[in-house]
Amino acid sequence: MAISKERKAELVKQFGKNEKDCGATEVQIAILTEDINNLTEHLKTHIHDYHSKRGLQMMVGKRRSLLDYLKRTNVVSYRETIKALGIRK
Repeated sequence: MAISKERKAELVKQFGKNEKDCGATEVQIAILTEDINNLTEHLKTHIHDYHSKRGLQMMVGKRRSLLDYLKRTNVVSYRETIKALGIRK
């Protein structure tokens, strides 16, 4: 269920300024999106897993606040990020 180190490194390389830039807002959003997609697939088969459902809701809220911050500070990067990740506005 957890994201692999290799996939995380790919996301950091794709969305960060360099391969060690894991704190950038775009990178955090990309990692959260990957976790959200994995957890959504898990919850499709395990409908009554309420603890994971709460974790999913917390991740979605965290991603929403990061997206709001990115939109406030850098609109161009916000648009590129949601387009690359396929997130609805």
